[in-house]
Amino acid sequence: MAPEALFKCLADETRLRAALLVVSEGELCVCELVQALDESQPKVSRHLAQLRACGLLRDRRQGLWIYYRVNPTLPEWVHAVLHTTAQANAQWLAGDLTRLQHMGDRPVRAACC
Repeated sequence: MAPEALFKCLADETRLRAALLVVSEGELCVCELVQALDESQPKVSRHLAQLRACGLLRDRRQGLWIYYRVNPTLPEWVHAVLHTTAQANAQWLAGDLTRLQHMGDRPVRAACC
C-alpha cells in the first residue's frame, strides 16, 4: 500500500475512527461500530466498504454477523502507523470506546480464521 493511498483512505473522520476502533479492539462487527460511532448503519457500512476497497480492512461472516479486522497482509509500516495512531489518540477515541463498552448484547465471536 502506498502512503498516499493509506492517508486518502483515512482522510474521512468516520473511516479513521472506525479503523482505529478496529485496531484497538482487534475485530468488530457492524453493529458494534454503529454503537461506538453513534452513526446510522448505512453510513457505517458505506465507510466500511471503502476501508475494504482500499485494502485496509478484511471482513468475515459468522452467521448473521460480519466482522472487520485490519488486513494482516498489509506492510508492517501500515500496521505500525495504525497502532501508533490509535495509542497516541486514546483520548480522542474514549467516547467511542465507552459507547462500545456499554453496548448490551454484543455478539459472541468464534475464533477468527
